[in-house]
Formats: sequence, C-alpha cells, structure tokens
Amino acid sequence: MTHLTRRTFALGAVAGTSLAACGNGIGGRGSETIDARVNSTLNFMYNQYPGTRDLANKSTGMLVMPLVTEAGFGLGGSYGRGALRVGETSVDYYSVTAASAGLQIGVQQSSHVLFFMTQNALVDFRRSSGWAAGADLEYALSDRGESVRAETTTSLAPVIAVVFAQTGLRIGATLEGTKYSRIIP
Repeated sequence: MTHLTRRTFALGAVAGTSLAACGNGIGGRGSETIDARVNSTLNFMYNQYPGTRDLANKSTGMLVMPLVTEAGFGLGGSYGRGALRVGETSVDYYSVTAASAGLQIGVQQSSHVLFFMTQNALVDFRRSSGWAAGADLEYALSDRGESVRAETTTSLAPVIAVVFAQTGLRIGATLEGTKYSRIIP
C-alpha cells in the first residue's frame, strides 16, 4: 500500500501544475493558428538575426517552434507546437516536449528553429516516430549573441538550431533531451 505524505502530495501538485502551465496558447486551434505564429516567429528572427535568412535559404527544411513554455519547481517540463516548413509550405506539424529535474523554479517562454541542412537529415527527421535532439546539434547563435555565418556552420552540421527568446537571445539555451513528435492540429 502506498503511503501518501503531504510532501509527496505537494511535489506531485507542483509538478502537475508546472506541466499544466505549459499550455502555450497554440494548442487546439488548428493549423491556421500554428502557421500564423510560425510566420510571425520567422519575421521576428529574420529581423533580429539577419544571418538566419542565409541559413533558411541554404536549408532543405526548417522546424519552427514559435512558443515553447518551460515551467518548473524542482521538477519541470516544457511544451510547444510548431510546423515543419519545406520552402514556404508547412508540410507537417510537431509538438516539442522535455522534462527536467533539479534546482529550478519559474516559467520561461522561448522560440527556436531547427534548420535541416542536408536532405538526409530532413528525411531522417520526417521518418522518425519521435526525434530527440542530442548533444551533436550545432547552435548557430552563441551565448554572446554573435552573428550567424551560414557558410561556416552549414559545412559542419546536418541540423543547426537557433534558440531565441521573444525579447532577445536566451543565454545558455540547449535543446538536448528535447523530443519532437508529429501531431495533427
């Protein structure tokens, strides 16, 4: 028989509330809403980080996650929805999830774009039932907000990530351990 203490109950309630707070305003409104947010996010990124336009032109596809909400209090999680673009067309829709544990408290929202620089990387992503970002993911923006140089980064990695906050570059951002799954909006 499981003994439920106040502490266990409180931790469970906090974790549940944290993950419930990950509802980011996109869910359940269909592909039109996701596409509108993707367009807005791309416009913001291109204006703030002009070098990303070069990456977009050289990529075979882009996964755009307009709004990812992270919440945590000891245990945490993140969630968001976005679209995979090939050219100017959304070809699939995806959710992004991650879980974490450790010293953490609060809520944060950010955006990110994965640029698939090779056809093989794009095909592998689309064929997977759930793709997890790993440590080998190349980041185009450093913690210091250096500009993107597509000619050097595109030769190094098949997938390049650009992570940014709605109000500027998110310092120390990482997507390691993040899982992407195809959805039907």
